[in-house]
Amino acid sequence: MTTFADLGLSPKLLKALEKTNLQTPTPIQAQAIPYIMAGRDLMGLAQTGTGKTAAFGLPLLHRLLDIGHPPGPKNVRALILAPTRELTLQIKDNLEVFTKGTPVKVTMVVGGASLFRQAQALSKGSDVLVATPGRLIDLLERGDVKLDQCGYLVLDEADHMLDMGFIHSLRKIAKHIPLKRQTMLFSATMPKDISEIADTYLRDPVRVQVTTAGKTADKVTQGVHFLPNGDKARVLEDYLKKHPTEQALVFGRTKHGSEKLMKLLAGWGFKAGSIHGNKSQSQRDRTLTEFRNGELDVLVATDVAARGIDIPTVRHVYNFDMPNVPENYVHRIGRTARAGAEGTSVSFCAPAEMGELQAIEKLLKKPLPILGGAPWSADMVAAAPKPGQNRGQRPARPQGGRPQGGKPAGSKPQQGRPAAKAKPMGGGNTPRRAEGGKPAGQRRTS
Repeated sequence: MTTFADLGLSPKLLKALEKTNLQTPTPIQAQAIPYIMAGRDLMGLAQTGTGKTAAFGLPLLHRLLDIGHPPGPKNVRALILAPTRELTLQIKDNLEVFTKGTPVKVTMVVGGASLFRQAQALSKGSDVLVATPGRLIDLLERGDVKLDQCGYLVLDEADHMLDMGFIHSLRKIAKHIPLKRQTMLFSATMPKDISEIADTYLRDPVRVQVTTAGKTADKVTQGVHFLPNGDKARVLEDYLKKHPTEQALVFGRTKHGSEKLMKLLAGWGFKAGSIHGNKSQSQRDRTLTEFRNGELDVLVATDVAARGIDIPTVRHVYNFDMPNVPENYVHRIGRTARAGAEGTSVSFCAPAEMGELQAIEKLLKKPLPILGGAPWSADMVAAAPKPGQNRGQRPARPQGGRPQGGKPAGSKPQQGRPAAKAKPMGGGNTPRRAEGGKPAGQRRTS
């Protein structure tokens, strides 16, 4: 059996690993670490929950430890880009565990936090900068950070970092980084067209793929429940009540709809919170902390929480709205069954969402088991409300209890928002934002 010591990692890193629950390398770690330590460009593909952060973080830190002197003012030695603030924070926290007792300095910059304080943190230089693209561009334009000494570039969740929502920001950032660098791309999925774009950023890369592209986590029990939009909240309540002591993550399509669903569940007595692009960074951090600490039983979120969020106690994922990008299904259900645990995933499919379900099943190369209802007929699909009419409808918060069908008494039908186009993290409003864009009148907060 391979150990971290067998991989030749620095004794300082091995000492830090002794204080974690990382005992033996996962397949992606065992295969990727030697190549990265040898200086090779690399594309790493592995299922969610298999330790991709350590796969690039440990060898990167190993190489930085060999330098032996601090970086210059405003300089950055290694840049890690991630699509969301939550994932950026998680990467930073993981790296700080590995760097404990070493001189390596890890800095994070994201939107929604003080630009002045982030500039101050970068003023003395940083060995590793973990960033979202929008905020990094802000700091580059202000002259608060320099990338001309950056020798390492890591793109985490590379498929989203390279799709049309982020490619322009990446090109702008890449102009500041020397061509002579080591580049690493990691993701759980890599569509063919995105893979072709990725090849333009890699030099003679090694491809490490430990699972079939699009393969879901092995220990997730999956299924689909066919039902109209108006019945989804009622059925979701029934599922949640079956597992009162187990945490659940519920995915919605829109920020507005996810917030309304959270308030509805809270009104029904569930300890629920929400995360989406209309929440401030402090609100999102606080809600995630409460969920991680077990103070919340249910977290309702847009696709901002589909990638990178590592909370081992999540046992159930509910796709209240089907994802309109099939790869996001893989990432969503990967929030459960972490680190070898078991989990369940239930997807609610309304007539207008049959196309999304079919795209997911095509990606998975198999149909999802049916848990309730029956597949919608072509006539039902054709008659279903189209985007911009009534799709994505959410029940309003009930007045004095739950009426039949999950709708408040006396409520009027609501016009749903249009289904989002395929863009990063659940439909941001601008190409550069990780999820949700920015509320009117506020600074960008990616």
